[in-house]
Amino acid sequence: MDAEQRSTPRTRVGLEIALYTILGFWLFYVVLVTARAMVMDFPSQGEMAQRRVVVTIIGIVITYGLYMLLRQVDDRPLIVRIVTAFIGAIPCALAIAAFNYYIFNIYDPAGLFDDPEMAREMAEGSGMAMEIAEVAISRYFFLIAWASLYLAISYASEVRVAERRAAAFARAAQDAELRSLRYQVNPHFLFNTLNSLSSLVMTERTAEAEAMIMNLSTFYRTSLSGDPLDDVTLAEEVLLQRLYLDIEAVRFPDRLITNIDIPPDLETVCVPGLILQPLVENAIKYGVSAVNRPVHLSISAHAENGMVTVIVADDGKGYGYTEKHGEGIGLVNVRDRLAARFGDVATMELEAPETGGFVVMLKFPEVRNGC
Repeated sequence: MDAEQRSTPRTRVGLEIALYTILGFWLFYVVLVTARAMVMDFPSQGEMAQRRVVVTIIGIVITYGLYMLLRQVDDRPLIVRIVTAFIGAIPCALAIAAFNYYIFNIYDPAGLFDDPEMAREMAEGSGMAMEIAEVAISRYFFLIAWASLYLAISYASEVRVAERRAAAFARAAQDAELRSLRYQVNPHFLFNTLNSLSSLVMTERTAEAEAMIMNLSTFYRTSLSGDPLDDVTLAEEVLLQRLYLDIEAVRFPDRLITNIDIPPDLETVCVPGLILQPLVENAIKYGVSAVNRPVHLSISAHAENGMVTVIVADDGKGYGYTEKHGEGIGLVNVRDRLAARFGDVATMELEAPETGGFVVMLKFPEVRNGC
């Protein structure tokens, strides 16, 4: 057995399921043989039924022994278990056939046959080896049928465990991806903010620098308080962007004009935390800081057909997403996080109007639970 097999033991079929299958198989045997005896009008039906019950009980015990043998190889490859079943069923079938011969031929044959001569022949064991062999062959296929069912159930259990393990690995990989993408946002934002703070300090705008530091502290205390994998409500995400815009308003008191329009019924929609941060940063970097006039920056949302659209737009200088930022870390991060969270149903559309400015539209399913 290799290291991987040792680290991932197979799931065994429970005793209760095994007993149910054994009892079910032997109950089917009793019903079938009893019906055959009645159709063929065998003599001494009552006596034969009693002896048949004894043989059935013996068969159940022996089949349980085969089950215990198969349990010993549950952690081995499937082919080993199949070979074990085929070989292990041979002595079991012979034992059942021998008990069957004793019960119906050796033990009190006079109780089954009114003909003394026939009873004497049965007692003397006429054709014993041949009859035991014939019964053993039929019981062998009976046991193989049960063993096949047992192995099928066992293998199906292993497949389910493997599927659950694969799903757990996939979730772990997705969680790791989400954490990585989320953690990319904070250093990127911090770098830009510290540059802005440095500019304020260098121009001796002390009061504004102090206000920016306080806003920055509040922003990080709020944004880092939750788990990176957890969603937040759209209202909470917009609140974080308000804090960020307050920071940038210190840099651009006369140029940054913000407008936030989120319908009350969409405030509880779940979104990945900080999903809007790179978009707002880009609007500041390329739309506001690049011009010397007032720039309107808006965050809005609407819903249609179970999909929510969040729009971050500005009417500043604008930037070509092919030329400058379509492959930058900010938009790539947002696109990847949407795909990791919502799959292919989520989209990000970019638009750079000829009149200036830039528009980013995020579309994703309307989810309200889990945030």
